[in-house]
Parts: sequence; structure tokens; C-alpha cells
Amino acid sequence: MKSSRVLKIFIILFIFIIISCTVYFAAGTKNYKSEWPSPLRLMTGPAGGNWAMLGEMIADEWQNAGLPLTVNVAGGGVSNILNINAKRGDLGFSVASLLGAAVKGEGDFEGRRTDDVEIMSNLYPQYTYFIMRKDFAEKNKIKSVDDIIEKRPVIRLATLKPGTSTEFVVKALFEKAWGLDYKKIFQVQYESYESGASLLTGNHLDCLAFSIGKVAPIINNIENQIEIVLLPVSQEAIDKLAEAYGTTALEIEPGIYEALPPGSEPVKTVGDYTCIVMRKDLPMSLADELKKVLDKMQFSSD
Repeated sequence: MKSSRVLKIFIILFIFIIISCTVYFAAGTKNYKSEWPSPLRLMTGPAGGNWAMLGEMIADEWQNAGLPLTVNVAGGGVSNILNINAKRGDLGFSVASLLGAAVKGEGDFEGRRTDDVEIMSNLYPQYTYFIMRKDFAEKNKIKSVDDIIEKRPVIRLATLKPGTSTEFVVKALFEKAWGLDYKKIFQVQYESYESGASLLTGNHLDCLAFSIGKVAPIINNIENQIEIVLLPVSQEAIDKLAEAYGTTALEIEPGIYEALPPGSEPVKTVGDYTCIVMRKDLPMSLADELKKVLDKMQFSSD
């Protein structure tokens, strides 16, 4: 009789524990998706660039995985970090060196130090191209970016607008490597990839500088109309910029562009890494799911 009573008490306690655990875990995992912002605001890059196209592809993959609708917003490497820090965006493309400068409050982030942005995922290497009309380069005997500093010809140069990673890298290169303001070396104007290419082929520019992936169709399009040279950057200049912002040296390989036929010497230039940055307060449950999708995708700068 006594053992039967003990058994009943044990069964009641066991049922109580099961119910308690069920309630606890249900409370701990209750509809965590309700905390996810929707739509997600993904800050991309200028129209016609790799970031704008890649943003559309990633948004589709996230949505196909049942994640919140992603709205792409045009931006740039610098402005994306600032907007995400100010919660005007949730995620965005940038480059690793920019986030380093942002955390330090240096360069384009002087007086605007950011503490609420972090890297979610590295994607692929980013190359900085200095594209010059071949006729201009031959006329002025320019074979490298360093020659520009030494010879100082009048050069009409276009780059992307301030707030982009391109403009940051171009500006920082001349500041850190030679202690110069690039706007005092060139006649500078700010254009998109397409408008800059059009001005270069129309002989309204002498040089076009931008950062993009390893294979850039926009350069192939330029070569269909004019002859160009791709100017190398000296290792010394690359090292000085790397010391300041953590950039690296990359080589533009022969065989990708007509300006570098197979068998020619590769062109050394400033390199960085394209990444997706995010708000630090973005729910980790969402960040983990977003990253799972990215990990399944194969990113290439080609």
C-alpha cells in the first residue's frame, strides 16, 4: 500500500517536471522570429557595380530560405557603415579596412567613430584599378601610379563619389603613401561606373579609378572602344596604406583584360576584402540564419 502511494507521488512529480520543462522551453524559444526586423534594409553600392548586383542575388537567396523580405538600398562602403551605425540600415556591403577606420574614428570617420557595427561575413577580395587611356599614358610616359607623383602631368581623373569604399581607398592611398591630397594632384570629378567609363572612352577623362572584384565587365566594355593601361602601385605605397588601415597587396592577373595579355607581368595594386557588416543589436537568431545562407553560396570576385 505504501509503495503504491509512493509510486503515485513519483508519477505526479514526473508529470509536473515534464510540464514545467515544456513551459520553460516554450517560453525560451517563443516566436523569436517576431523580433526580426522586416523588411531588412541591405545597403549595397552604386548602380552598375558588383555590390548592387550581388545585393539582388543575396536578397533572393534569403527570401527563398524563408527569411524576411530584403530591400536593397544604394549606398557605399563608408556611408553604409555610418547608416547602419545610425540604424538607418540593418546590413550592408563594405570593405574590412573601412570598418577598421570607423572603429578608430579615422579617415572618413574622423569625429564619427562607430561602435555599433560589426562584420557578419567576409565575401571576396576587392581590387583597386587605375585605368588610363593608353594614348595619354604614352604621351606623358606614365607607367605606374608612382610616375604620376613624380611627373605631375595635368590629369582628368574620375572616381566614385565620397562615401564609397573606392573614394576612401583612392584618397587614403595618396594621403598615407605620399602625404598628398589627391584633389590637388588631379582634376577630380565623381561619377558612377558607367558614366566614368563613358567619359573615359569619349576622351573627356584621362584616368578612371575604382575598386571592384577581380573580373570587372565594365573594364572589358571600355577595352571594346579604346586602348588602356592598368597602372601598378608600388609595394612601398601599398605597405604604407596597409600599415594605416589593414589593406593588402593583390595582383591583377594576365589574361583577364586585353591590356594584360597572357604572358605579361601581373599588375600589383591595393587590395581589400568585401564584407557584409551588420548592426550589433540585430538579433543573433536572425544573423545566424542569414549567415547560413551566405555560407552555402560561393562568392568570387570573378
